[in-house]
Amino acid sequence: MDAAKTPGIFVHQYTGLPQGAAFEHWRERAVGPCGLDIGPSHGDSIDCRLQVSVVDNITLAIPEGASAQYSRTQSHLADGSDDLVLIAAHAGRVRVRQNGHTVELAPAEMLLADMSITGAVGHTDEDRFTTIRMPRRTLLEINPRAEDKLSQVLSDGAVAETVFRYHALAANHAPHLDAVGQRLTAQHMVDLVGLLLGTDAEHASLARGRGHASARLELMRADVMAALSRNDLCLSEVATRSGLSPRQAQRLFEQAGTTFTEFVLEQRLLQARKLLGDPRARARKISDIAHSSGFADLSYFNRAFRKRFGATPSELREA
Repeated sequence: MDAAKTPGIFVHQYTGLPQGAAFEHWRERAVGPCGLDIGPSHGDSIDCRLQVSVVDNITLAIPEGASAQYSRTQSHLADGSDDLVLIAAHAGRVRVRQNGHTVELAPAEMLLADMSITGAVGHTDEDRFTTIRMPRRTLLEINPRAEDKLSQVLSDGAVAETVFRYHALAANHAPHLDAVGQRLTAQHMVDLVGLLLGTDAEHASLARGRGHASARLELMRADVMAALSRNDLCLSEVATRSGLSPRQAQRLFEQAGTTFTEFVLEQRLLQARKLLGDPRARARKISDIAHSSGFADLSYFNRAFRKRFGATPSELREA
């Protein structure tokens, strides 16, 4: 079964033997455009759900299921692709083969693979991974010696954790952005990979200031959006989750032209306004909407709402 959730996000799912017209059609749609083949990782059958998110010039993949192996064979090399792929292990023992050499990744470990040579990686219910595919030249611009790290096990605490979390955020949300937003997200992701590989001081400074900082800010914003209803949401909690001190986190918000408190208030007010204008929420009390948007004090909510939108919550609902 194939299904496109949104432009730029594609979900390909198949369970069964790797043969027959249905399988060939699915394989051509699922991995054909990637220059790969697919087969079982164990047993005779494939059990696979593959999410592919295209964000500007990079591709983010989230493979799931009990049995699938993705292979780059000699015949595939004719397409001339020399893209680089960061494979990140999430669970189990992920085995990556490149040119006949096998490397085993434990959870939180990563490996940079080369599309210009043969290779394979598979997953089961226990062995899970995600991938980031990017143009070789784009990564070499931020890390000129990236090729020295090919097929090596990579693990860099704070940067690796940011790569994991930013991948999850970007894979599901970045395809919804406009062209500029997608280009920036892709650049931030490549910057993170460049840092993970250990670039020189000059490029590292650029990547930290442009990619790592931006990724951390986006992750903190996402954490805020996921916890808007909590009236005890605080900067220190959000900062700690991103590996920052409260002052470092505040500085990132300020560099984006706001403060943590201002950002939280704005998002809560926007959420409340959206609910007040939703016909499906017509029966909900204004106090309930205020509370579910993170406001513990109804009087403060009314004052802040009127100051922001020029009308009280009840006036906006009636309008």
